[in-house]
Amino acid sequence: MDMEMKMKFERLWKKYFNGAELPLVFFYRNDKPPRTEMPKPTADHRCLVGDLAKARRGKGVALNAQVIGCSGGMRYLGFSDMLMPEFEYFLSYGIPGKLEGERYKKSPELVRETVKRLPRFTAPGRFIVFKRWDRLEESDYPVVAIFFATPDVLSGLFTLACFDEADQNAVFAPFGSGCSTIVQYPYLEKESERPRAVLGMFDVSSRPCVPADVITLAVPMKKFVRMIENMEESFLITGSWRKVKRRISIASRPEK
Repeated sequence: MDMEMKMKFERLWKKYFNGAELPLVFFYRNDKPPRTEMPKPTADHRCLVGDLAKARRGKGVALNAQVIGCSGGMRYLGFSDMLMPEFEYFLSYGIPGKLEGERYKKSPELVRETVKRLPRFTAPGRFIVFKRWDRLEESDYPVVAIFFATPDVLSGLFTLACFDEADQNAVFAPFGSGCSTIVQYPYLEKESERPRAVLGMFDVSSRPCVPADVITLAVPMKKFVRMIENMEESFLITGSWRKVKRRISIASRPEK
């Protein structure tokens, strides 16, 4: 990690988004880094978005194929290419007496067509590591920054992501699980000439794992570096943003 860039962002984040939550980053590696925790393996379903709560509080979190408690999480983090059996019924109306459906798609046929279009990738390491920005070390090589943001903070990030882009869809919101929108989609964007930011956490099943007023924005590092470099010439220096920044500051104060 470029430590000068790290400190520059921390300074500008405090200046323009005072009190808002710092982003997480993730990267892959073949060994578990020191000072990171792994959740215990479980036979029960567990959404990995909930596993990131510790990372958001400042503790590094490492995951591998043995501890991820969800088949979707395995796929969308690149550790498996498999979907659960009868996935087309699970995502639609289920099978009476056998499988409860999530009803996120109208029919199994529509799910099958959706699956044909799903992107895929293979994890480039045995572990995926999540760290909060201020916990990054020089030996870390983050590939995506993930913001868990309230609407006011998100408005600033969204506008900054579009600041140097002519494309009206420089930020996009794909249909997918919570974990796919913070890992899979932004990871695949990183190889693009002009990578897009990914708006996410609209997955109803993942919503209980985040605060009610939080949505995610995941940004490939190649784009995020440009966003940092643009901050001090963007709308963030205007009176319009100062009004929003004031509300962010008030909302971030701890309750007495």
